Amino acid sequence: MCFFIQLSFSQKVLKHQVYFETDKFDIPETEHSRLLLFLSDIENLDIEKVSIYGFCDDRGSDSYNMVLSQQRADAIKEVFSNNEFDESKITNVDGKGEILLNIIHEENLSKIRGLNRKVEIIVQPYDPPRKIVSKPIKKSTEDKLKSDLKEGDKILLENILFKTGYSYLTKESKIRLDKIAEVLVERKDIYFTVEGHVCCTHGTRDAIDRKTKKRNLSVARAKTVYDFLAKKGVSRTRMRYVGLKRKFPLGGEPAFDRRVEIQVTKIDKNAN
Repeated sequence: MCFFIQLSFSQKVLKHQVYFETDKFDIPETEHSRLLLFLSDIENLDIEKVSIYGFCDDRGSDSYNMVLSQQRADAIKEVFSNNEFDESKITNVDGKGEILLNIIHEENLSKIRGLNRKVEIIVQPYDPPRKIVSKPIKKSTEDKLKSDLKEGDKILLENILFKTGYSYLTKESKIRLDKIAEVLVERKDIYFTVEGHVCCTHGTRDAIDRKTKKRNLSVARAKTVYDFLAKKGVSRTRMRYVGLKRKFPLGGEPAFDRRVEIQVTKIDKNAN
C-alpha cells in the first residue's frame, strides 16, 4: 500500500543572516545557536535549493574581502553538513566580497559595518509543493524478527527515525520500539548489534550531536535504542551497539538515512 500526501499551501522563500566579528570567519556562539534554530525551522520543508552568500564590510582590500567572504560562506555550509542537511540542495556557496557603505551618519558607522559582516542564507522550497509518495509498506519489523533468521541478517527498524541533529526518540518512535522490544524479549536466541546511521555529512564522517556537541551522533542513536531495549528487558549480553556514521547511505530521502538497524551476529539454537 502506498500513501500520497499533497501539501496545499504556498511556501515562500526564507532568509536568514549570520553575523561575524571583524576579520573573522568563525561563527560566534550566539549566531551559531540562531543558525541551529533556523535549521530546525526548515527541516520539515520540501526544499528545492539553498543559496549561501558571504559578505564583508568596506574595510580591507578587494582581494582580502573576497577570500574572507568565501571563508564565511564555507563556514556556514559546514554547519549545514554537520547537522545532516542534504548538501545536494545547496546550489551556491559564494563569497561576494565587501558591501559598500551608503551615506550614513558617522555615529552609525560601526553598526552598519557590523550588519555588513554577514552570510545570507536563502532557502527556496518547492512552489507549489511536490506530491510526496511514500514507500510501499512491506513486512513489518516485528514479523521479520519472528521469522527464521541467520547470522548476518540485517533488519531496519521501521519508523524509528530521529529529529535532525539529535539522538532522542520521539513519542511515536517509542511506541514502535515498544513492540519491537516485546519480540526481542521473547526471541532469546537472537544476538545482535544495534547499528546507528546519519545522513548528509561530508564523506563518511559522523554528524554532531546538538545536545552534547560531540561528533558521535550515529553512536548516540545506536546507544539510545540499545538502552531502550535493555530497559524493556532485552538482555545486554545479547546486544552491542555501534555507530556507522555515513558509511551506508540508502540513496533516497535523507530522513531515511537517520536510522537504526539490527544486524544478527549469532543464533543460539540452545536458547529456551
